[in-house]
Amino acid sequence: MKYGMNLLLWSGEVTEEMLPVCEQLKGIGYDSVELPMFNLDLDYAKIGKRLDEIGLGRTAVTIRGEEDNPISCDPAVRAKGVELNKKTLDCCAAAGVEILVGPYHSAIGLFSGAGPTEDEWKWGVESMRATAEYAETVGVKLGVEALNRFECYLLNCHGDSARFAREVDHPSCGIMYDTFHSNIEEKSITEAIQAGGDKLFHIHISENDRSTPGKGGVNWKENFDAIVQSGYDGYLTIEAFGLALPEIAAATKIWRKMFSDELTLAKEGLEFMKAELAARNA
Repeated sequence: MKYGMNLLLWSGEVTEEMLPVCEQLKGIGYDSVELPMFNLDLDYAKIGKRLDEIGLGRTAVTIRGEEDNPISCDPAVRAKGVELNKKTLDCCAAAGVEILVGPYHSAIGLFSGAGPTEDEWKWGVESMRATAEYAETVGVKLGVEALNRFECYLLNCHGDSARFAREVDHPSCGIMYDTFHSNIEEKSITEAIQAGGDKLFHIHISENDRSTPGKGGVNWKENFDAIVQSGYDGYLTIEAFGLALPEIAAATKIWRKMFSDELTLAKEGLEFMKAELAARNA
């Protein structure tokens, strides 16, 4: 198992100013960082080179919105979503990213007032298949993320995302499991993790209040039991949010401070993950 830290805790984009934080994360014991991949005009090759020098692997996260929604009824909007997914994958390849995760299957925060229609599901699968075919050419894997019902409506449970990935039917397309969304939506954590099977490509470790893992209400025993039993051996990446950037706090609905500082959260979170795995591998 390898350990990662999502840099959204500090910033919405990764520039030279973030590199001292990355060096600190490496010093703490992290194996990788997760890059916010929203600004597609940065020099990602340069960032990747610097992270190689530090000795950190890379994953990345991105989203889609209403104007580039891959399940829109407008073919031009769907095409724009696929185009931006591909451009994001080019940035991933330049930065040496192994896997791109996130809810880029549909628009975040956009709702119809109902669940997905048959057409929306079909359009989502078609858009993701085109994305996966391109991902294969640039050597990046896809980890499709289910979000809770308050953030999207296409994929809310991990069984949904697993079925979606299997209908995409491409070796580059898998799913990401997220403990925060699972805590809201899943009746059985164990079954949610098992649903991924060979399509479980990535895991986010996230507390119920988005602060330090292990200090909230997530059922960590069942989560780590099921993760170990699944045989998963990829990245466990902490996703936490705070008040560092107002635009991120507004998007994540966080407006109170729930931890002392970002680096302490990262340190305590890593210690927590390692202790949970050590207890099961003793």
